[in-house]
Amino acid sequence: MAEAMEELKTVMNEHIDQMADLVEKFTAELRTGFQPAVDNFKGFFHAINWKEPWLIGLISFHVSLLLIIVISRKNVNFQMLLFLMALAGVYFAEKMNTVLHSNWESFAGQNYFDAHGVFVSVLWSGPLLCMSILILMNTLFSLCQLIVRWKKAELRHRARVSRKQD
Repeated sequence: MAEAMEELKTVMNEHIDQMADLVEKFTAELRTGFQPAVDNFKGFFHAINWKEPWLIGLISFHVSLLLIIVISRKNVNFQMLLFLMALAGVYFAEKMNTVLHSNWESFAGQNYFDAHGVFVSVLWSGPLLCMSILILMNTLFSLCQLIVRWKKAELRHRARVSRKQD
């Protein structure tokens, strides 16, 4: 019996070593596969002058909008207005990129607005989409709570009706 347990222990250790080796190889492959994307991401953020007033204003706008979303999380109607406005901001991002591309000299130190709209997508549309997802999750959570309250009220009503019938 002890011999069988020792053999089982050896097999398990070999299996664990194999799995650890596979995980190590997989993570190394992921790191090498994502490294060019990470380098591009770092280069993108290092190329931006974060001290430009309009960028500080843009970041302040996003932070303020996030605070408004968090503070107004109980007001579903206002949240829906914010949701639609955020999605409208994403919808008009391409037009905004075109206008900003032709007028960048008046407010920016360099032209961030390329034909593909990468800058606007990352610093305008990305945060707006994340906040829209946050609003959507909050709305779904509120709907779940409403359904639970409705079902409880329905069960209470059924209990009252059955008591009156008895």
